Amino acid sequence: MKIGLFPGSVPRALLRIDELMNEIMKAEADGFDSFWVPHLSARGFDALTVLALAGLRTTRIELGTAVVPTYPRHPTALAQQTITTQAACGGRLSLGIGPSHRPAVEDSWGLSYEKPARHIREYLSVMNQLVEEGSASFYGDLYRVEAQLETEGPKDVPILISALAPVMLRIAGEMSNGTITWMSGLSATANHIVPRINNAARQAGRTAPRVCVGLPIAVTDDKQGGREQAAKLFQRYGTLVNYRRVLDIESADGPADVSIIGNEEEVESKLREFSNVGATDFLASIFPVGVDEEASTRRTYTLLSKLVGNID
Repeated sequence: MKIGLFPGSVPRALLRIDELMNEIMKAEADGFDSFWVPHLSARGFDALTVLALAGLRTTRIELGTAVVPTYPRHPTALAQQTITTQAACGGRLSLGIGPSHRPAVEDSWGLSYEKPARHIREYLSVMNQLVEEGSASFYGDLYRVEAQLETEGPKDVPILISALAPVMLRIAGEMSNGTITWMSGLSATANHIVPRINNAARQAGRTAPRVCVGLPIAVTDDKQGGREQAAKLFQRYGTLVNYRRVLDIESADGPADVSIIGNEEEVESKLREFSNVGATDFLASIFPVGVDEEASTRRTYTLLSKLVGNID
């Protein structure tokens, strides 16, 4: 199982661009497999622009978005930006996309969130043609596209979607390179996510998809303090319908119940369990526990860096 960093989900002050570049370059220097940048509705930096800049400053590490909301962007516009970013990354970009959540789509953007699965299926139909072939001819209920992209450099981009519900997991298996999950604990990953997406890919004659599991993580001797901190930092994710559903599958009261919290031995054991049930990637959202936040974060970061390449 590959290990990447996914810092943007932890509520905190937004980093300056130069600080974010330094984080990504450090992750590469310390051997991490990947670094994932979120695209937060109408706040924060544009994820693909950040990764284009990072691609010019790194040489090895996979760079991914987790995830770019689809509703505000026409698929041809996103495909053009994606291919541009892939050229800057030298072929190391993985594009995570998703429909976001009803409050953002309807209240913030003034758009309809009706039938998000149909929206994603048509969106992928256009995107896949553009990034794989450089042109698209598609006529659906939502999109009617005749487009061609003329660019030099690598075009083929792995596309993953934020699939948690059964229909979305089927689409992910049939049409994408995998899924990026958030708030899916061990039981939900093993019994809901992995079987559904793998079965859909198998039936579609596709290679086994990636299952990128993103979760809060903290290495600490104070497990109760860690749970209390996770409950406070990530409380809002338990109120969003899409995450609430997967937490319910886990029989979890809230985000603290699926966060990975414990000492080095306990955290390593939990990560190995995720690998054993079919997670191909772990996206670590490190959060601090205790009064010395820097030391707490460093302890988790150090363990994860040692585990890169050592979780089968």
